[in-house]
Amino acid sequence: MMDAKDATEEILTTIANPYEEKSQEMTVASTALPTGQVESHDRSKTRITVIMAALCLSAFLTVLDFMIMTTAIPTISEHFNSSAGYTWVGSAYLLANAASTPTWGKLSDIWGRKSIILVATAVFFIGSLICGISTSILMLVSGRAVQGAGGGGLIILVNICISDLFSVRNRAAYFGLIAIVWAVAGAIGPLLGGLFTQLLSWRWCFYINLPCSALSFFVILFSLDLKVPETPLVAGLKAIDWLGGITITGATLMLLLSLEFGGVIFPWTSPKVICVITFGLVTGALFFLNEAKLARYPIMPLRLFKHRSNIAALLVCFVHGFTYISGSYYLPLYFQAVHGASPVRSGIYLLPYAVVLSLTSACTGIFIRKTGRYLEPIWFGTILMTLGFGLFIDLDVNTTWVKIVLFQIVAGLGVGPNFQAPLIALQTLVSAKDNASGTSAFIFTRNLASSISVVLGGVVFQNCMELRSAQLSKELGPGIAAQLSGRHAASNAMVVQSLELAQRDVARTAFSESLGMLWVLYASVAVVGMVASGFISRQTLCKEHEEPVTGLEYEEAKREGFAE
Repeated sequence: MMDAKDATEEILTTIANPYEEKSQEMTVASTALPTGQVESHDRSKTRITVIMAALCLSAFLTVLDFMIMTTAIPTISEHFNSSAGYTWVGSAYLLANAASTPTWGKLSDIWGRKSIILVATAVFFIGSLICGISTSILMLVSGRAVQGAGGGGLIILVNICISDLFSVRNRAAYFGLIAIVWAVAGAIGPLLGGLFTQLLSWRWCFYINLPCSALSFFVILFSLDLKVPETPLVAGLKAIDWLGGITITGATLMLLLSLEFGGVIFPWTSPKVICVITFGLVTGALFFLNEAKLARYPIMPLRLFKHRSNIAALLVCFVHGFTYISGSYYLPLYFQAVHGASPVRSGIYLLPYAVVLSLTSACTGIFIRKTGRYLEPIWFGTILMTLGFGLFIDLDVNTTWVKIVLFQIVAGLGVGPNFQAPLIALQTLVSAKDNASGTSAFIFTRNLASSISVVLGGVVFQNCMELRSAQLSKELGPGIAAQLSGRHAASNAMVVQSLELAQRDVARTAFSESLGMLWVLYASVAVVGMVASGFISRQTLCKEHEEPVTGLEYEEAKREGFAE
């Protein structure tokens, strides 16, 4: 295993020299139907560095915007006197993020990557501004939804742009770079959230996005040289798979809302919950029917799922997204409630997980680029991820810091490799014409998994705390028990430290045991990913690359079967 210095040097070398072999030339006659590819050209080292810096900044902001909330949400909930705000400030972002992802990918097929990533950046900027100036919890949640929609576009388009710029083998290192950005944002997000809430104001969690997203916008505007098709606005709007976008958005929202409501706000047997689940499933079925039979330009062509290996890669992606986010989201809660850490300290305590994760991800990208082998990192990652989150089950009030750090290292080693390796596995069996759709499906799967993870994890935790409400009421009194029961528990984690010693131990035990049930859930799901990884096939990674064509003319050629 290479050390941090070697990994850094290798990444810098990759950025400076992305093409080991000159791409095969292909000339596209202006009078012919588009073949799906245009002639690749070597970009200067400076241009590549600038483009990647802008794309990394975009990815950084979207992840930071979610992770910064993990330590700021309790303060925000208290500011607006809203216990429901603890859930919805995070959930609104994830809901909009997951639901919007597939549509962004298809929009970029019609109007080009550059145009749509600029639109997504602008949407993210507007959402951040709304959040920063919010005067009510409703306004804040609405702003978070706008942010989530823009963030969904940024995440998918960053990955699509990298896929368009580099060959399937060379892009592994760049995906590794994005994964490092994810990990760094995941590490410093809680830390920044704590610093802003303690030293400045929680509003700075959103204000920080404004200059950064503006910088990213203008750098992409002037540096990203992917072809922009001249698609007429009206024709492009007519070409959008509106029914597909509406049905997948509706199905996603109803699925996540049913998880949000079930067992917490309403009983699982409540007609409201049952209706939301039923309509969600029906809407999901309508989406697949539309993609198969009705859509002229489907946002998620079903041919993506014809290979068993692709389905397995997407399942590994789902498990990875579901499991990874839980460490970043619920470990800070453990640190604050059980070990009495401040928001800032809880961010610091999370560093072993994030640092190891980022280094492992970097080494994985370099390994794939050098060897062309991606199955070994997938297997290595899923096994250690299962082991690491299984070890988290042992976290309790008496766990030593040596164990806490070691457990995080094992989990980080497992999570790191599978940010990019399953995507590479998927892209090896996806044709150039379906590159954006395949990448969209992958990112949608990860975003959906992360959204379900946070919501379902919250439901499990809240229900576990609710089951302990009678005991808490007996030992702490009804007033304190009400603060630490059910959906109020997470937002009142800091209350634990204000209790007398005997009462504090009771509350700490309740939190640690409830969080322990969460780790059982995540370790069990990780086992599914470990099994699924065995069904991913091995393919040769090509070093040659031609940049895909976008635009309505090419979409029509794809539909008619003329495009490659």
